[in-house]
Amino acid sequence: MSDMEIQDGYQPNRLLDTLIKELHLKNDAALCRTLQIGPPLISKIRHGRLPVSASILIRMHETTGRSIRELREVLGDRRAKYRFGDIMGKPKSAGQPQQSGAMHAAEAGMAS
Repeated sequence: MSDMEIQDGYQPNRLLDTLIKELHLKNDAALCRTLQIGPPLISKIRHGRLPVSASILIRMHETTGRSIRELREVLGDRRAKYRFGDIMGKPKSAGQPQQSGAMHAAEAGMAS
């Protein structure tokens, strides 16, 4: 990686431009086709309305062969780990244990 690719700060445009150059593509539309994602997604990333998600990084990894770590370095993401959102992994309520639908149905069948 060049020094330009390892600058500080979250810069998704640098990542997108690097991929376009590396894959010898003409523009964002060609990148969308290559990554098999919709053009609005790249547009939202370019304009800072949407972060580069883990699933997009995986697509980029599968397409380029670059490691996720390398892609994140070009992106300027310096976090040690990704974190799930606040909602994911929290129980629905503090007093009720979570049950899957199949388990709940099985217990209901045993009670009758």
